[in-house]
Amino acid sequence: MIRIGRWLRRLEAVLAGIFLMLMVALIFSGGVARMLGHPLNWTIDLATCFFAWGCFLCADVAWRRDALMSINLLPDRLPTQWARALAFINLAIIAGFLSYVIYAGAVLAWISRARSFQGIPGVSYSWVTASIVVGGFLLLLTTLGKMNTLIRVRTSGTDAEAAVVAGR
Repeated sequence: MIRIGRWLRRLEAVLAGIFLMLMVALIFSGGVARMLGHPLNWTIDLATCFFAWGCFLCADVAWRRDALMSINLLPDRLPTQWARALAFINLAIIAGFLSYVIYAGAVLAWISRARSFQGIPGVSYSWVTASIVVGGFLLLLTTLGKMNTLIRVRTSGTDAEAAVVAGR
């Protein structure tokens, strides 16, 4: 099970990179084609889809690696127990927000199922809006994993381990 999780995390990172590279390639090729007098209008729409998917996947990769910007002014000044409590509250707020994002994204994907790309008839715009649901779900899983780690360290770990989890 752990190997499957590692494999899926690697796949997520690779897909995020591929989507972002494809986005750049499509925008560049669309610009070159326009300069040569043969515009490819569909490239911008497809690049938008890749951008949406790439952003959400990259956000989860960064969140899992603790590579997002954070301000630790308050937790650094609190005792370890209070810093852990604050970290848990922050993660609970994030989990609540991501639950709403998943719900709102599902509604948006359902509403936009009949809308097609401007340059790509027959392809539903729901492919773009589904990135909100999938990305939100992946971010929620990562957040719940962080909460689980924080609880496990709190009940069985030392203050040094708890300080690492709390971001100190």
